[in-house]
Parts: sequence; structure tokens; C-alpha cells
Amino acid sequence: MTKTVDLISPIDGSVYLTREVLTRDAAFEAAANARRAQERWANRPLEDRIALVLKANEIVGQSTDRMATELAHQMGRPIRYGGEFGGFSERLTYMAEVAPECLAPTVVEDSDTFRRLIKHKPWGTVLVVAPWNYPYMTAINTIAPALIAGNAVILKHAQQTLQVGERLAEAFHEAGVPKEVFQNVVLDHDTTSALIGERAVDFVNFTGSVGGGQAMERAAAGTFTPVSTELGGKDPGYVRADADLDAAVETLMDGAMFNAGQCCCGIERIYVNEALFDAFVEKSVAWVNAQSLGNPLDPETTLGPMANIRFAREVRAQIDEAIADGATAHIAKMEADDGGTYLTPQILTNVTHDMRVMRDESFGPVVGIMPVDDDQTAIRLMNDSRFGLTASVWTEDAEAAESIGDLLQTGTVFMNRCDYLDPALCWTGCKDTGRGAGLSKLAYGALTRPKSYHLKKVTS
Repeated sequence: MTKTVDLISPIDGSVYLTREVLTRDAAFEAAANARRAQERWANRPLEDRIALVLKANEIVGQSTDRMATELAHQMGRPIRYGGEFGGFSERLTYMAEVAPECLAPTVVEDSDTFRRLIKHKPWGTVLVVAPWNYPYMTAINTIAPALIAGNAVILKHAQQTLQVGERLAEAFHEAGVPKEVFQNVVLDHDTTSALIGERAVDFVNFTGSVGGGQAMERAAAGTFTPVSTELGGKDPGYVRADADLDAAVETLMDGAMFNAGQCCCGIERIYVNEALFDAFVEKSVAWVNAQSLGNPLDPETTLGPMANIRFAREVRAQIDEAIADGATAHIAKMEADDGGTYLTPQILTNVTHDMRVMRDESFGPVVGIMPVDDDQTAIRLMNDSRFGLTASVWTEDAEAAESIGDLLQTGTVFMNRCDYLDPALCWTGCKDTGRGAGLSKLAYGALTRPKSYHLKKVTS
């Protein structure tokens, strides 16, 4: 019997599309095809691989209106934001630009006696397990450099954004990347684990939940297959006494609420110097109250539904628990809040780290705000988390921000901004956020293996 999965649209709970799941045999055949095709792909000149990836970028950019509408149907982001092509293209283009430098051999010696060098060889087949919240941008973080480096790629996209995987495959195939070199597949968890556990793939990149990352590592246990993960987050913002208050409110609230709070590096907790606390909360409440919750297909909507009703239930539970434990909610229920995927964004004060909303990942439009009296208190609270993806410091003192950043247990430190991936900087995390090196020149180090050559020349 054929197994299928349904993509349920958060707009109205309808089935947006249904797809067949690959059988175990078909999945292993796809992996075998990738492995056979990869060697030919790796032997193509680097400039050819770069050109084909750039061509795919151009093709994706020709359908941005379609992208925005399809994303609204699949995961609820309002069409007014125009999809993800800007960030997608920025990341792909940067990785293409730095590839010749990053993939060039490292020559240690080239003399009359010895030639010693290190080459950067592709792993083989890279399995990309991509998330739904930024389905184009998160996937391309690995797809582009993996292909450029000479790997074959098997993409398993999230059930909530199955169509994105199909669109990416269409674009890369139209650009000229062989179908066996870039494959989009629909897999269940057991088959995914089997591919990893039986070494049908050579490298795994996973973005998702902590539990999902643990499952990937368990599947790879004993195989020595590298597993790169970007998992949960509880990213903090800290507003010092010398911060630009209006800029901090505007950016941190956007970082907390954009995409219905469903951002890997979204702001989930904020610590504000007590001298600015009341004004910060007042301005933040006004900012959130100005948002329009509604159907993402409406151009006036600024805040769409959460991607799935189970995600909304978790956020509501965290909010209700916090209020029951003494937190103060500042946003009245909005008209469009249906008790389902459409969820009123919320600001909470009188919160503590005993509450789940300040401890567990929310991944929704809620943020807790606490007053602090000095940098040391803020640092202690920001580090009081099992996650470590990004942290945002708001100040006019760049030296102080860097010093604070040195003490923070996080992968990225921002000053006066948040919720942004700079493709020239390594995207990484620590603690339960996982381990890996995405984007930047370091991505090529992760997606290739070093191979050393020690060549002694024959001399008379």
C-alpha cells in the first residue's frame, strides 16, 4: 500500500497538497544513483559547477510572486513580504564568489624536491533535511556550497513545505544540474534513519528540533558519518542604558514577531536596563498593537497564522502557564485570533526563568521582557539557557558589546541588530542548539574532507 503525506495549509486547515512517500527500496536506489553521479559531477570544472548553481539562482528569481503565494499557503507568511528570494540569492551568490579561494589546494611546498599540498575533496552525497520556517533560505545554506564543492545532494524537505523542495529541484534541473546530482525526495523518519545508518549518504545536514537532531545522531552512531545540526533556540536581546530606545524597540519587536515568531534566531526573551524598562515596554506594546493579524493572502496583513495548529497550541500553553504563575500579558486578544493557527502576538512582563516561556523554545509570537540593573546580571540571564544560537546587544559602545559578547554562550553576537544571517559569517551554535558550520568560508571546510599529498620528486 502506498504511503502518502498531506500538507495542511495553516490558512484554513485544508489539504494543500498530497505526496507519496518513497519506499525504502526507492530511497536506497535514489541514494545509489546520487553516489554514481557524484563522481562525474565532481570531475566537472569548478567554474562549470558555479555557473550552473548561479543559473539556478536566476531561475528561482523569475518566480518570486509565485514563491510568496505558495509560502503563504504552506506556512502562513504574508505575501506582503514577497517570499525569500533576497536572502536566498544573497547567500547563494556569496558562496559562489568565495568558492574558488576556499576550494583551491593549500600548497605547503612546491620545490625541486617536494610538492606538499592539501586538497579539499567532496564528501560524496550530502543529505539535507530542511525546515519549514525559512524553507528556501535554510535549504540553500547547504545546497549551494555542497553542489559547488562537488557533492551530490539529496534534499528531504519538511512536510509543511514539500512544494519548496519540488521548486528547488525544478530550478536546479532547468539550470543543468543533473537530476541524479540534485534530488528532492519525500521520506518518512524510518527510511531517513536507515539511509544514514547504512551509510547510503556521506554527510548529513539537519535543521530542526533538538529531538530531531538527536535522532540524526543516533542514526549515524558508529558510522562516522558527519552530522551537522542547527536545532532549537531561545535567543536573547539585551538593551543597555545607552541604547537607542526607538531603534531597539523597532528591531527587537520585529525580531520577536516576524514570521509569527517562527524564526530560528528570532528574539524570545529581552532584558532591559531598569532605567529604560518602562518606556521600552510601553513602546513595544504600541508596536505590537499596530500589527494586523489575518489571512496571509491579504496584502494588508502583517502577521499571518502559525504554520501548524500544534505549534500554536504550544505557544498558547506557555503563555497561559506564565500568566497563571504571575506574568502580566499586555496584548488583548485580536479579532482574527481563532483559537487555532491564528494567534494573538503577546508581550509578557513579570516573568522569571522558572517559567517555560523564558526557558523552553516558544517558536511563536511571544516574548518575555525583564528589567536588569547591570551587564553582569544581563549576561547571567542570557546564558541561563540550554540553547545558544544568537544574542543581541543594544548599546552605543561597540567595545562594551564585544566584551559582553565574549562572555555569552552563543554562536553569533549581534550589536544593534538581530535575526539576520550574514553569509560571510559562520552560522553556528552551541549547547543544545547543536553543532555545525554553515555559510562563510568555513562551510566549505565542513562540506569537504582534507586530503594530503606528500610528493617526493625523483632527483638524480
